[in-house]
Amino acid sequence: MIKRINRVVPSNNFTLSVFFDDGRYVIYNVSDDMELPGYSVLKEITGLFQQVQLDESRTCVYWNEDVDLPSDIIYEYGYSVPLS
Repeated sequence: MIKRINRVVPSNNFTLSVFFDDGRYVIYNVSDDMELPGYSVLKEITGLFQQVQLDESRTCVYWNEDVDLPSDIIYEYGYSVPLS
């Protein structure tokens, strides 16, 4: 089943705080992906990382037409944070 995102919040250190419909909250480090094709623009273009958006289906976050992250990758590889 595809995980749906409720909210995504970017930080200044190339991490995303991602809140899922099922109550899970993860921190995903996008720095780990900077070697992938297209991702270097997130460092090269000032302020682009902070402009992260959630797609209409809530199954992907994206910055432009070339750089995106599917929710299942974020869910699987993000660091789980307990909600207090």
